[in-house]
Amino acid sequence: MKSNKLHIFFFILIIISLGIIGCFGCQNYLLKKNKLSLEGELSQTKADFASTKKDLEALIESIQQELAKTKTERDDFELKYSEEKNRMDSFSSQIEGIQGTVGILERLSQTDEELLKKYSKVYFLNDNYIPRAFIKITPEYTFDPQKDYLIYDKIWHFLQEMLIAAENANIHIRIISAYRSFGIQTELKSSYTMIYGSGANKFSADQGYSEHQLGTTLDFTTLEIGASYLIFDKTTAYKWLLENAYKYGFILSYPEGNQYYQFEPWHWRFVGRTFAEKLHQEGKNFYDLDQREIDQYLISFFD
Repeated sequence: MKSNKLHIFFFILIIISLGIIGCFGCQNYLLKKNKLSLEGELSQTKADFASTKKDLEALIESIQQELAKTKTERDDFELKYSEEKNRMDSFSSQIEGIQGTVGILERLSQTDEELLKKYSKVYFLNDNYIPRAFIKITPEYTFDPQKDYLIYDKIWHFLQEMLIAAENANIHIRIISAYRSFGIQTELKSSYTMIYGSGANKFSADQGYSEHQLGTTLDFTTLEIGASYLIFDKTTAYKWLLENAYKYGFILSYPEGNQYYQFEPWHWRFVGRTFAEKLHQEGKNFYDLDQREIDQYLISFFD
């Protein structure tokens, strides 16, 4: 009886052992199966990744090539744009230069070239020359209000501006002589020659050599000295003109020591503000300069 129970116990133990072994075997089989499946999937994933990577690398290389091509095209475009811009800028500068030259030539063509010539015993004005347009000087600024004093119309506002400035400084300048025609100068020189003989050449120009025929030249006096303008240099008006006339474009034609005529402190000529300022700053006389240098200021005569 005891022996049968022992046999039954071992039999049960064997069955349980076989069950456990079978269970472990089954689990081991499943694990191996799952491992193989995972390895397969991993291998496939690696293959897919490698393929994708290859495709991406090919795509990146293609994009880089396109970028390089685009950059080259952009650089070429920028170079061509820069060249075209430089060409257009150069063309524009040439146009501006041409326009500027045309403008200068047009202004010069409208400016009487005689206005800056050295007429005292150098250049000659013929008997037909008259300024392009006259204006009558306001009588309040003239020595004889009953007489007509004419001047080149374009310099009137320069003269008026100077006379007003002098009045504001309590300097009362009057005009005793302005434009004189070729004929009037002939008569004047003849009368002086009759009175002074050859000595008239020291203070009076022959017809055709007088600055007064230009219509840009004036003889000044004051209320105090009147017709005795030969002593104009003794007046405060003369000193004021020496210090201020250049600001309005006027110069003293025949200062002391000039080689043409005796000292004429009353005789002032309009040459334009730019030129007058240059002469004043450099302490030079109009007639001491070469005519070619003087002609450079014709363009700015009415500035």
